[in-house]
Amino acid sequence: MKPLIQTDLLSIADYERQREPFRSQIIALKQRRRISLGPLVTLVFENRDTLRFQTQEMIRVEHILDPDKIQEELDVYNVLMPGSGELSATLLIEITEQERMKEWLDMFMGLDHGETLAIRAGAEQAFGQFEGGHSHETKISAVHFVRFRPTTSMTAAFADLRQSVMLTVHHNAYHAEAPVPGSMREEWLSDLAGC
Repeated sequence: MKPLIQTDLLSIADYERQREPFRSQIIALKQRRRISLGPLVTLVFENRDTLRFQTQEMIRVEHILDPDKIQEELDVYNVLMPGSGELSATLLIEITEQERMKEWLDMFMGLDHGETLAIRAGAEQAFGQFEGGHSHETKISAVHFVRFRPTTSMTAAFADLRQSVMLTVHHNAYHAEAPVPGSMREEWLSDLAGC
């Protein structure tokens, strides 16, 4: 997918006028692109529209007018843009019990290293490659950015709804799998086609 550039963005005033219908459209899109793996892990697969929305929202909230600062925001979100043959997702560790936060996050230590998260189609798996810098030896972030590079035969399986496609996470005591619905598979095929 092509990176976002400044001309893809609306001015703050124009965005404010169009925000509600655009926001409603993106909420519906994100529903198609969101999947939960058990009670604590959710992935939202990103594309140009979701990242444009996030950039516009940040510029709106921070009231950023300086073109250099706008470019900095674009640079942050463009890192999440799926490259050729890739799927890109934001992974959220959703812990709502404040008193158990450290306990749960400690259990997820190392999630972002090794073969812990995967898309499985038939006998093949594409393991998630986590962006670095979201954990260290004693602490892990609740938000991660992950890329998957499915094979050509996996991509063909995404298009064939008779074939099972699963998302899986297996790490320490946390194990979960979820079937990938047809609506998300359509989104993935669009992403992989570079749309």
